[in-house]
Amino acid sequence: MPQHDVILVGVDGSTPSLHALDWAAAEAAVRGWSLHLVCSYSLPSFTAASLDGGYAALDDTAIQEGARAVLAEGVARVSHHGVPITTKVHTGDAAGVLVELSREARLAVVGTRGRGGFADRLLGTVSSALPAHAHCPTVVVPLRDSSGHALPDDVEPPPVRPVRRIVVGVDGSEQAERALRFAITEAEAWGADLTAVAGVPMASMTGVLAWLPAAVDHEQVLRDLEEGLNVVVDRALVGHELTVKRHALDGTGAELLTEFSEATDLIVLGSRGRGGFAGLLLGSTSQAVLHHAQCPVMIVTNRCAPAAAGAA
Repeated sequence: MPQHDVILVGVDGSTPSLHALDWAAAEAAVRGWSLHLVCSYSLPSFTAASLDGGYAALDDTAIQEGARAVLAEGVARVSHHGVPITTKVHTGDAAGVLVELSREARLAVVGTRGRGGFADRLLGTVSSALPAHAHCPTVVVPLRDSSGHALPDDVEPPPVRPVRRIVVGVDGSEQAERALRFAITEAEAWGADLTAVAGVPMASMTGVLAWLPAAVDHEQVLRDLEEGLNVVVDRALVGHELTVKRHALDGTGAELLTEFSEATDLIVLGSRGRGGFAGLLLGSTSQAVLHHAQCPVMIVTNRCAPAAAGAA
């Protein structure tokens, strides 16, 4: 399916979704794209003894009216941005609906409370499932104040900060290079500073580098990492007039990107999403960053059409 210059936004009337809508509207205004607001719901069926084991479904008339009211509220909230807005009520699982609609969108945006914990790790939650399955990049916008603290759902969402600083994680993988290209076009659209970060965990000598001998020159490892980072960034910058800062640092990607999120307006990273059971879950780095980042996070998987990266 062809992708259109539209940002897909899942809204349900909650404060996190309204905050995500605010972010998406600002992005649409900068990009010159339109917004498509979606409110979806699913009705449980229950066994009705009086129907001899059959099933009865609830009347969804009132729910549909409520969904339309949520969409009308969303339109009124962001109409001052002056971007075209369309809306649609869908029935079905919210994550599944958004995944299917993402085939024709440039970007999908959803909100999350940003509290972490076991509940937010379940695949069924939209903020976890959509980034793993979407056919376009997904931005997850956490509901946090300017200090990075999670906010309760009954407060007015804080103002959306313009994107002035972007950090992208680069690890040499195909997915990371694809994320880098999306980050470049995002930085160009906003006129933002872009920093590419690559990390290798050497300080503790645990995990993937536990096998390294003690005699290994850590400084040389970082120099090699920086050299590889420069090759990847320079290759992605062909045809672009943009200065990208580069940092090769000691630490895991999740740790570094989460730390950078404290003083950054957008984190961009790739995730493999390999298909099959493995593809049902995001990688450990992207999961960790999504749960702990203090700023919006853009996830780019190999399902995202490469051509979309240059469609600013």
